Formats: sequence, structure tokens, C-alpha cells
Amino acid sequence: MLVEYEGGDQLYVNVQNINLLSKYTASEGSLPGLSRLGSSKWSARKEKVRKKLRDIAAKLIRIYAERKMTPGFAFAPDSIFQREFEASFMFEETPDQLKAIQEVKKDMQSPSPMDRLICGDAGFGKTEIAMRAAFKAVESKKQVAILAPTTILTHQHGESFARRFANFPVNIAVLSRFVPKKQQKEVIERIAKGAVDIVIGTHRMVSSDVVFKDLGLLVIDEEQHFGVEVKEKLRNQFPGVDTLTMSATPIPCTMQFSMLGARDISIVSTPPKNRQPVETVITEYDPALVQSAIRREIQREGQVFFLHNRIGSLEEVERSLRELVPYARMAAAHGQLPARELENIMMDFMQQELDVLISTSIIGSGLDISNANTIIINRADMFGLSDLYQLRGRVGRSERKAYCYLVTPPLHTLKREAIQRIAVIESFTELGSGINVALRDLDIRGAGNLLGAEQSGFIHEIGFDLYQKMIEETVAELKLTEFSHIFSDSEKAALKPQRPCDMIFFFDALIPDYYITATQERFSCYDRISKAGNDDTIRNIAGELEDRFGPLPDELRNLLALARLKNLGSSLGLEKIDLQPSTTTIFLPSEEDKEFYDSDFFRKLIVSLQDGTIREYHPQFRHEKKMKLVFRHPENTDTTPLALIDRYEKLLKKVSGEG
Repeated sequence: MLVEYEGGDQLYVNVQNINLLSKYTASEGSLPGLSRLGSSKWSARKEKVRKKLRDIAAKLIRIYAERKMTPGFAFAPDSIFQREFEASFMFEETPDQLKAIQEVKKDMQSPSPMDRLICGDAGFGKTEIAMRAAFKAVESKKQVAILAPTTILTHQHGESFARRFANFPVNIAVLSRFVPKKQQKEVIERIAKGAVDIVIGTHRMVSSDVVFKDLGLLVIDEEQHFGVEVKEKLRNQFPGVDTLTMSATPIPCTMQFSMLGARDISIVSTPPKNRQPVETVITEYDPALVQSAIRREIQREGQVFFLHNRIGSLEEVERSLRELVPYARMAAAHGQLPARELENIMMDFMQQELDVLISTSIIGSGLDISNANTIIINRADMFGLSDLYQLRGRVGRSERKAYCYLVTPPLHTLKREAIQRIAVIESFTELGSGINVALRDLDIRGAGNLLGAEQSGFIHEIGFDLYQKMIEETVAELKLTEFSHIFSDSEKAALKPQRPCDMIFFFDALIPDYYITATQERFSCYDRISKAGNDDTIRNIAGELEDRFGPLPDELRNLLALARLKNLGSSLGLEKIDLQPSTTTIFLPSEEDKEFYDSDFFRKLIVSLQDGTIREYHPQFRHEKKMKLVFRHPENTDTTPLALIDRYEKLLKKVSGEG
């Protein structure tokens, strides 16, 4: 990699150290300020940001610590009824779903309040996770509140929960504007008396007149649709209550909290059996294309969403669609319709009495209609990234092939950010990409306003990638020092920073450009290999590359093997490994590194040298400016790159007791 500095100075960085570089991403239009090679300007800029990040990181850890130390309620372990409820689930759980369920149960059974984010695509079984958590809470005589962003989703959840809990004595109520005022009042009175076990509602549930007798679990569905005020109000209203947040694409702030460990995260990325990816097409408005898309869906007895997010021109869109497909049964829906009329239209669509639903983005939240498998999104450039991903998630919820048409003006007329968003949606078509979309959103938009402190300035200074890395390092450092009393020894051991072991070698170790021709793709692979922290990850990368690009060339095999040896050397605290045809030299750290010379590995190394355990490697201990071990290769030694790397990987594992 060639790095250019202010004034034209240049520095070459070996690809194995690519992890030392980070891509500059900030908000649209911001450009990085360059510094001269050898000047202290860049270090000073990073140090200034690091000092400010300490305060933010300390707040993050305090939030985490307060949650861990706040007395909560420890729910009872699974009962025979819980197992019976789970056995009545009509689908087979996916591995990720089962893992998330176990993590939620473990959190609920602990005396600290749960704060877990379930990140999973539409239709990947997040609601079932919430149902099992709700059952556990109700069994312990606690009430459950499920908060959903829209009236339609609230009623859909109400029906799903009623069906699922039908064989158990659980009282379920719905609270939204679709519920008549008189009935709302009755529901609120029953909640206060404890006569309602599970309440499913919209923002109405956060009103001051709604008082729970004994709330034990709060579930926030489609978290990205709730404002900060609502979430803050809930946090203050129910400080010790177990909280489960669910989203396919969490907002950047939530994502950041979860990635930094201030809240727990479970990722559900395994698709249900036989689920197919949604085919995504970017197109300008073409009446013939719209007509054929609707016709094809109706011919296979499916249904279509046509999304147009302007209420004023919705009637006009409906008229033009009726002209294109006069035989289609269609209706228009938006949030300003009277509650009863909107409910009737939605029920007609759910019961397949309509072929086409023309609507605003009110369908974007959790709506589950497995027969609708084509969605046409008009002016897709006007939507945010997570909105587009959520809207596409309305289709493809069955075994049928589904289609999503993103209708935009000519791409050259759009802003760069809008093109980026549409490109991300087009590229992340794989099932379970919600987490990647959320991370990419974090990349495009920045982390938002974490903890209320304005951080966009930091991101402008150093770029988002480095900012993320620095805040992770700062959090880890504070956990090991100022807040060490809060964390267990095993948690602290995992946080200790590893000094990377430098590698010097005489052979080619690279990704040939004939193997991966696209520069960006090649860089991405180098980046992944340099950041791969263990052998399993390196094996997975090798398998994926072989699957995508064919048999691995020798140079790439060398690179992957070096990455393994480098990881091993770093974990043992070695400073450098120099592989040459006639000798291999292992450099030990400076004598000030007391931790290394007190380590179990160094003690075993000395014993191995004294008792002749590693005699076949012909070791010589030298102390020049630094301590180093020089191994002479006998004439019969195989010094091909892979054999040499394998030889010293075995040596280090033998000394450390791993092999």
C-alpha cells in the first residue's frame, strides 16, 4: 500500500500491516486534512481526540456498570409449561434463533436487568424470541409491555400473540388508536390492577395514565422508529425492568452502543429453511415495467405493494395504476385515513381481497403478509438506508421468489449519498444482511449523537473507522484500569491489547492481481486477512476465497500461513520472526517487558532449551542489543515457504504446550 502525505512524501506499507491503516469516512463532503511525513501534527490530532474519548468511554462504562449493579428480578428457570409452549412452535428454529433464545433466558434468569438487542432480518423469527421471553415473564407473575411503532403492526402482533398463547391462561390486550376510547379506559384500569399479563401497544402505552402493577419485561419492536425522547422516557420510567430491543437495522447510535459492549447483542442471521433472497432492481419509472411486474404477481395469485410516500399525490398514482392494470383489485392507504377505514383496507389486503395495496411508508414496520411478493418503491432515493431495507423486508417472507423495484430519477441527477444508499441495498441481497446494512449506515451517516455529546467533530478530524477503533481501545483501557473492579478476571484477560509480531520473509506472500482482479475487492481481502484474529477465521476466509475465485495460488497460501504464524507470535508476546532460507530468528521483546519474562511461555522456552526438547531446531540464544533465538536449518530441511512456516508454528506450539 502506498500512503501519500502532504507535500508529496510517500510511505510504503506492507500488506500484512494493512490493519494499521483505516479508511477515512465522515459525513458527506468532509475531506481529511493531510499532515507531513515525520511531523507531529497527526499524532497531536489523535491525542486530542483520545482525551475527549476518555470521558465518553467512561460514561459508556458507567451506564453498563449501573445496569449491572441495579437490582433487577431474577426470573425462574424453564418450567414444564415453558417447554410445552416452545414445543408448540410450528416451525423449526434456526441455530441463531436458538442461540438468541438461550442468551435472552440467561439474561432474564440473572439478577441484573437485561438490556439486549436482537438484530435480525424481517421474518427471521425475532417475534418468537419475544414470545418465549414474554411467557417466562408471565410465568413469574410479571407483566409484559410490547411497544410497536405503528397501529397496524400492534394489531398484527396482537393476533399473533393471541394465536400462540391460545392454549395457556394468559390475558393479552392491545392499546392503540384503533381501540375505541371506552375500551382503552377499561384496558388501562385492568393493567393497573394486574389483570392484563401482556400489553401490546403503540406510543399510547407510554402515556402518563398507563400505570403497570408489576412490569417485568419491556419489548421494543422496530426500535429504529422510536425517537430518543420515547426511549429516554421508558428508561427513566422502568429503570430495573428487563428490556429486549428488536430491529433488522438498528439506528447507528444503538449499533454503536452494542458494538462497544454497553448493551448486549444477539445477531439472528440464519434464514428460515427454503427462504430465497429478494431480487432487487434499480430502474427509472417505466409504465410497461410496472404493468408487467404487477401482472406477473397477480398471475401467480400473489399480491403487490406499490409504495408512494406523498399523500397529496396518492390518488393520482392510484388512477394511473388502474389504467395500467384495470382488472387488478386495488386500494390506497395512508396514516391520515380514519382509523376504521384504514383497518378495513389492511384487513382486506391481509385476507387477499385486494391484489395491489398503494400506500405510504406505513407498511414499513413489521407487516407480515407472506402472499405479497412484489414491492415497487417509487422515489426510492428519498428514503433512508434502513427504511429501504425494512420496506424490502415486506416481501420474500415465504418460499416464493420475491421482487423489489427501486424506482428513481436518472442516477446522474441524484446526490452522492442517495446513490450510496441505493447501491448498498442492491449489493446486500443475501438473506440476513440487516446487520451489514446497519454497519454500512453507521459508516455513511456516522455514529450519530452518542450519549448526547456531539462527536461529529471527532469523526471529521480522524474518520469514522479510526474513531471506532480508538473508542474501543479507550473502553478496553478503562475496563483494565479505572473500572477494573466491575469486571471479572476472564473479561479483563480478553481485553489486554496484543502487540503485533512483525514478520520478515524471503518469499512472495500476496494476493495476485490475476486471481482477484478488482482492486477494491483485493484490498478488502487483505484487510480481512490482516484483522483475522484466529486460525478458524483464517480457514473460513481461505474456504470462501476458494469457493469464489477458484484454487488458491501459492502466494496466497503463503500469506494465509504467515497470518497464522503472526497471530501465534503476537499471542505469545514475541516481537519479530525473521524467516530466511538458512536461518530463522525469533526476536524477544525488550528487557523492560516484565510481563513477557514472567510469563509461562518464557519459562517453558528456557526449560526447552536446557533439556534439549527442541534440539532438532538447532537453537542458539544470543544477546546482542536484544535477546533473540537463532535457528539454523540443516541441509536436509525443507525450506519451501509453507514447510518453513509450518515448522516454526509447530515449534512455538510445542514450547507453549499447545502442540
